[in-house]
Amino acid sequence: MAKEKTQFVCQECGYQAPRFLGRCPNCGKWNTFVEEVIAPATTSAKASTSSLVGGAVTKPEKLSAVSMEKEPRIKTQMGELNRVLGGGVVPGSLVLIGGDPGIGKSTLLLQVSGQLSQADGKVLYVSGEESANQIKMRANRLGVASDNLYLYPETDMSRIRANINEMKPDYVVIDSVQTMSEPEITSAIGSVSQIRQVTAELMRIAKSQGVTIFVVGHVTKGGAIAGPKVLEHMVDTVLYFEGDLHHTYRILRAVKNRFGSTNELGIFEMQASGLKEVKNPSEIFLEERLKDATGSAIVVSMEGTRPILVEIQALLTPSVFGNAQRTASGLDRNRVSLIMAVLEKRANLMLQNQDAYLKAAGGVKLDEPAIDLALAISIASSYRDKGTNPNECYVGEIGLTGEVRRVNRVEDRVKEASKLGFKRIYIPKNNLKDWTPPTDIEVVGVATLGEALHKILA
Repeated sequence: MAKEKTQFVCQECGYQAPRFLGRCPNCGKWNTFVEEVIAPATTSAKASTSSLVGGAVTKPEKLSAVSMEKEPRIKTQMGELNRVLGGGVVPGSLVLIGGDPGIGKSTLLLQVSGQLSQADGKVLYVSGEESANQIKMRANRLGVASDNLYLYPETDMSRIRANINEMKPDYVVIDSVQTMSEPEITSAIGSVSQIRQVTAELMRIAKSQGVTIFVVGHVTKGGAIAGPKVLEHMVDTVLYFEGDLHHTYRILRAVKNRFGSTNELGIFEMQASGLKEVKNPSEIFLEERLKDATGSAIVVSMEGTRPILVEIQALLTPSVFGNAQRTASGLDRNRVSLIMAVLEKRANLMLQNQDAYLKAAGGVKLDEPAIDLALAISIASSYRDKGTNPNECYVGEIGLTGEVRRVNRVEDRVKEASKLGFKRIYIPKNNLKDWTPPTDIEVVGVATLGEALHKILA
């Protein structure tokens, strides 16, 4: 009898080595190698991955000869989910959703499954973590009931594949990919080899049969989806469900989308009856703002096609130690350091002996250049201990020489600020060219950081 061949596979990146290594030479992580048995490839396994079009033999085609049709979109009853997906669910797509434990991934997909099944779509909900009774209890709490929604507690991919071929559903939910196992792979459930093979099989089913598949992925303690990075490369869309377990708001963010923008953002509120979409998040981010607080500035940030008003808060205190601290939550720490250096050089603010603590209120993450002006105003307001006008908001990018540079989509930003009752907005002076501002809000153009500080905090 031939001796079994084994190999050691890194559980972080999938790197393969003939012997055990303490540190992976590919990703640099320690103690991630696990021994796996190398199984000989069977004929059925080779045939299942030979083509994405039902196993048919394909031939090269000219680009001009390929017929193209616009992807049909299937709308769910959640407008926030439709926005993040790029306009709706694309048939035959493979969507990966990751997030922390208990954040609401299963709740979101069960609600979506109920909505899609009510729209004359057959949905197969495959769970490797819960029994049918547990899912039924959650469905009753969420008010999900439909004759087209089928529950299937199973982890064996061969049985799942057989049921999909027999039922021919329109949508399949896999909760979660780390609990699924391919019988032909001898490694443990959740290993790199299992996840890679299961994902490849799900991709083949989605593309060959036109089935839309939603896949739940566990995340590591660092926040990345567990398993090899190839998992995110293989799917069509990668969504991250973020939020704080101590707050009710959840943010759905696209980090990869072959059918739409990756800048879109969906906001939900977790309630006892399930997830409820938040159609106007700006009001939520601003509802608890103090009227005369120092170190507070409102910025109109763009998340994809949506303008959102967010409060940036800054707190500056004299440093006790030799080196001043820079702490940021929801903001890029390097951007904060850059803006503070410009303020010290161009606005004559002595900040080198000040500890700075900054955050974007509401748990949202801001990373676009247009937040620079509001960031600088909040820092200067806290340093001078002078409050800003609660009816003002600020938009603009700041250069290293102290100039306020133009930003994109300024018309949409001004319109959103006006809709929420703000009376004045400061924008880059160059954005006033070839554009007529609205009459219900005062639009002030500033060219330099010094000019902005003189007008706002004089």
